[in-house]
Amino acid sequence: QVQVVESGGGLVQPGGSLRLSCAASGINFSIYGMTWYRQAPGKQREWICDITNNGRKNYIDSIKDRFTISRDNAKKTMYLQMNNIQFEDTAVYYCRARFAEEDYWGQGTQVTVSS
Repeated sequence: QVQVVESGGGLVQPGGSLRLSCAASGINFSIYGMTWYRQAPGKQREWICDITNNGRKNYIDSIKDRFTISRDNAKKTMYLQMNNIQFEDTAVYYCRARFAEEDYWGQGTQVTVSS
């Protein structure tokens, strides 16, 4: 059974940091492209960054200098290091694992930015 599970969200003050994790099981993780999305209140889900199976990374401009995506294939886990978090980063963060026709989403983890 395939599972993709996000964790690490929570309440954080502006300027603070969090590290989100996305743990996968039941798949050959190393061959999957991995992606982070987020959905802010009242807005559509948006792509924010991804990492290919060979480690190439892409970011949306609004997070490029603050967030870092990474993966540990041995642990079957993807990470999102979030630094200098801002109010506009409040959202549910989702991870997605894709390879060919296989496409799996997690249930999301909430990040709330509040002073």
